[in-house]
Amino acid sequence: MRLTLPRPAISRLGIKLFAVILVVNVAISGLVFLAVSRSLDQGFLDYLDKTQTQRAETLAAGLAEEWSQRGDWQWLRSSPRAWHRLVRHQLWPGAGPAPVGIERQLGDPKDFVLHDAEGLPVIGLPPDDDEEAATLRWLPIEHQGERVGTLGYRPPEQLMARMERVFLSRQQRNLGIIIGALGLASLLLAGGLSWWLGRRTRGMALATRRLTEGDYGTRLPERGRDELSRLSRDFNVLAATLEASREARSRWVSDIAHELRTPLAVLRGEIEAMQDGIRPLDHESLHSLSQEVKQLERLVADLRLLSQSDAGALEVQLAPLNLADSLRQRLDEASGWLEDSGLTLECSVPEAAWIRGDASRLRQLWSNLLDNTCAYTRPPGQLRVSLESTADGIRILWDDSAPGVPAAQLSRLTERLYRVEGSRSRASGGSGLGLSIATALVKAHGGEMTAAASPLGGLRWILRFPPLDDATLKEETS
Repeated sequence: MRLTLPRPAISRLGIKLFAVILVVNVAISGLVFLAVSRSLDQGFLDYLDKTQTQRAETLAAGLAEEWSQRGDWQWLRSSPRAWHRLVRHQLWPGAGPAPVGIERQLGDPKDFVLHDAEGLPVIGLPPDDDEEAATLRWLPIEHQGERVGTLGYRPPEQLMARMERVFLSRQQRNLGIIIGALGLASLLLAGGLSWWLGRRTRGMALATRRLTEGDYGTRLPERGRDELSRLSRDFNVLAATLEASREARSRWVSDIAHELRTPLAVLRGEIEAMQDGIRPLDHESLHSLSQEVKQLERLVADLRLLSQSDAGALEVQLAPLNLADSLRQRLDEASGWLEDSGLTLECSVPEAAWIRGDASRLRQLWSNLLDNTCAYTRPPGQLRVSLESTADGIRILWDDSAPGVPAAQLSRLTERLYRVEGSRSRASGGSGLGLSIATALVKAHGGEMTAAASPLGGLRWILRFPPLDDATLKEETS
């Protein structure tokens, strides 16, 4: 099933994410505003200082030239309008009679004061107070090496108040608009991102809760290629695995109950028959009961071995061992059993093939494979066993004759209590655990066991074991 999200309350994660993104963006915007404002203030002050000094020097040179033509400053004392025209002409040649904007603020005649050679005021409004007068900067006006006057001008610091109204306030207003737009964009981004991420994480949290409650059919939508999408895919794989595990466990318990029910029913029937006097309580009856008990014991032992293998607690004593000797010896012992079952044995095993193995567990492995061959191979039949060393390790091919197994069912032969429908079925004997145990024993030796079709018409088992190199063999056997 696909997970359908309800409409829950706002996610706490979304709120936190929204707050963090918003605070970070507001802090960054504030820092940018302060840094740019400070840079504007300082840069503009430096600009004013340099510009005002250059204009004062230009005006001083123009006043020196006027002195050379007129010989005194009386004409300025009697005509303030001439002072204004002179300042505009010297500072803004060709700009017209009345410059505007910042240019007018930088070239205002009120910012300049002219004193004569004796230091007496000639023209220009005096400062508003003594502290302001003390901050004026002065330039000498010279003619032919003789000082004929002094030009005073206001420093940039005194012009800042007026400049801020003209330039800085305008720039800071524009900067404020930009910061406000960035703040709004951050607000929208934080809200959208927190809603999107919060919705996806909320869905994952809900799906996880359903999974913990046993709803293994829960699935998350897989959209995109980001980390959350990969997490959704991993979640779906986990859910599918848990669902398959639950189904396998349910089937496993059902199959075990079925396998135990049969010998128990036989035991109960025979005991009731003895109690009712239908069957005599003699040696033959007790032997029949003993056989059913042994079958139960074997089934329980097989189940215990598989549970130990699942838990990684299967007792295996690994030591240097000649796999060829172990296989050849067990096949020699089973030759009479195979002959009684109507099977001929063809064996091709070399003298030595060393691995790290457990002799008793390997004997159990060969016995399970022999049980499977004798139970399911139709007589007269054939068993062919060969061992060879390859680049990948030691390989054993275990082939028997007909009947075979459909290709679609080969991969399921090692499932617990699984039986192939048809000729290799329950009627032929066995509990369905032998091949599962064989696979567990091979894995305990670091190998693998796979099924394939046999050229003899039956089933082929391919067993691979990691070899023991000569150096390790000499070291462990010395």
